[in-house]
Amino acid sequence: MRVYVPLTLPGLAEAYKTGELGSGPFVAYAVTPALREWYLSDDIEELEYAALNRAALASLRLLAADAEAPRRRVVVAVDVADGAASVDPDRGLDPAALGEVRVKGTVALAKAAAVHVDLGDAETDVAAAAEALEAADRGDEDAQFVVDGAEDHELLWYATQEIPNLVGLGD
Repeated sequence: MRVYVPLTLPGLAEAYKTGELGSGPFVAYAVTPALREWYLSDDIEELEYAALNRAALASLRLLAADAEAPRRRVVVAVDVADGAASVDPDRGLDPAALGEVRVKGTVALAKAAAVHVDLGDAETDVAAAAEALEAADRGDEDAQFVVDGAEDHELLWYATQEIPNLVGLGD
């Protein structure tokens, strides 16, 4: 099963240093029954993209909680055994938790298929979205518009070999 793990650049640097994602159980996003029902598509690529976007929103939440992190969303795509990820039945129907799964144990970063990261030119919009997130959660429509502005920026695909360069540890 492919899961999408939300991180920040410092979180990615830590995962690179330790070689592991999460310390289990940790939150990730995947194509869940609730996500399929919400998205109304049978196209697996569209559903995977929706799960990636849910993880990008979770990455934005991590950025809102860490004022020191560079304002770039980060999502790691990794394949885990089907039994390693499960939907929390108490959160399965919560619209805020669409696609959310809990991954048991740790996952080796070496198993990652790819890393998705904002370009530097997204930082201004991502910073504004992180600032507006709390107000958007309270129903402020103007704040939600700002949060949605971050989604106008596509996360770029990077091979796992590029992680050292992404976190500033490359040559």
